[in-house]
Amino acid sequence: MDGKFVAALDVGTTTIRCYIFDQSTIAVGSACDKVRLLYPQPGRVEIDPEELWKAAVGVVNGAIKAAGLSAAQVSALGVSTQRSSFVTWHRDTGRPFHNFITWKDVRADDLVRQWNASLTLKGLHVGTRLLYAVTRSQRFLAASVLKLMNSQVTPRLLWALREVPALREAAARGAACFGTVDTWLLHRLSAGALHVTDVSNASATGLYDPFVLAWSGMAQSLFGIPQGLFPAVWDTDADFGATDPALFGAAIPIRCSMADQAAATFGSCCFSKGDVKVTLGTGTFLDMNTGASAHASVAGLYPLVGWRVGGEVTYLVEGASHDTGTVVAWAQDVGLLKDPAESSDVASSVKDSGGVYFIPAFSGLQAPINDAGAAAGLLGVKPTTRRAHVVRAILESVAFRVRQLLRSLHDEARVRCGSIRIDGGVSRNDFVAQLLADVAGARVERAAAETSALGAAFVAGLATGVWRSREELRALRRVERVFEPRAAVAAEYESVGARWDQAVQRFLAWYSYPGQ
Repeated sequence: MDGKFVAALDVGTTTIRCYIFDQSTIAVGSACDKVRLLYPQPGRVEIDPEELWKAAVGVVNGAIKAAGLSAAQVSALGVSTQRSSFVTWHRDTGRPFHNFITWKDVRADDLVRQWNASLTLKGLHVGTRLLYAVTRSQRFLAASVLKLMNSQVTPRLLWALREVPALREAAARGAACFGTVDTWLLHRLSAGALHVTDVSNASATGLYDPFVLAWSGMAQSLFGIPQGLFPAVWDTDADFGATDPALFGAAIPIRCSMADQAAATFGSCCFSKGDVKVTLGTGTFLDMNTGASAHASVAGLYPLVGWRVGGEVTYLVEGASHDTGTVVAWAQDVGLLKDPAESSDVASSVKDSGGVYFIPAFSGLQAPINDAGAAAGLLGVKPTTRRAHVVRAILESVAFRVRQLLRSLHDEARVRCGSIRIDGGVSRNDFVAQLLADVAGARVERAAAETSALGAAFVAGLATGVWRSREELRALRRVERVFEPRAAVAAEYESVGARWDQAVQRFLAWYSYPGQ
């Protein structure tokens, strides 16, 4: 085959894929494998690091073979990974001290609840001996501590340092390494030469300060986490060396490491300030490009480093809803659906939800509600309620949660979205995509490709000259379908959405923290 090719390794929570893209961004080869989640105890969700590594090597080899290429014909490799799942290993031997503790793991939630119950500061539960903050700098400090304590990584890392003696001893001697999925893969791909991450993966941990672009000094001062654990933080398009030639038959330059949501934003060509993408997968992740400035939110939206490419930093502000694909899967588990693919037709078979409202809060409600104790449930069920009404209410809740996040963006950043770029498994649902366009009052563009993999390929390809500019990438971007907002439907849903907002209030603070 002629031309240039870029490989993208995309490691999600449940699947690991590799795509080989040609210069027109067509996937000429791909391979996929399952990520096996381990549940050693209730609330613990782990991944075997060696098993993940073998799967990564397998899908890269499989994709190259499917494309009819040799590794020597691949110009570059980009890596996109799930965020906030981490492992630690011995600096000298490379042996892990424990399995990956994933972002879905809740083993340390009791510790977070204890922190949050220890002191109330202007309505925010924070777990340090802070005085009431009266100045702007004090409030910023309190917010930073709150984020650090409630990040997905901090309490789990503290758990590991406390409960894994070998890790604790090695960390005290400076012989332990911490890394998220990207760090582990780069370590292995380079035959142990690298202990690095990129800015997007670092900022997603909550342990890296996006405002000063450094690992948080508070992590050490407040919690005693040794700074020597953390990897070096490199640019997203850094030269990460090349793969060990023994892995794929030839060395492949590694020219991108990127967190999956940042990669999906880049892959959606959200290059300009104000561009918005929404990933509708296991959870919902709304990301808006905020340009060269990090957005300090009061509604619970997170400022993140999207990427540092060509030495230029681009920031994102992110809002999340942790239950999207999970609620559709639940509907299937309880017999409301035979297959998730039929949910759109089932929902469309009735004119409305019959006054039934669903609150998607299996994992609490994130921004702008910010209530970890919120409960999931149905409200308004009547003798006339049928399966289709419940399915429609479930799908409507997905769109309503995105609407909440968009409203927060509008209120804080004074940005009203004219268009939204969507990707992820639930984005294939026509009912959800169209309703999102209606309630958001915005054009919705559904991606034709896996955007997280495409984003990693874009960055790696730009770094190696496969593509010359972002303008070229915009021209190559493919949209599978466009959903235009319908003013009449939006008007009908004003009262439905307002009623749903009322229903949310009935489900708040169902689970309380100890001591509250």
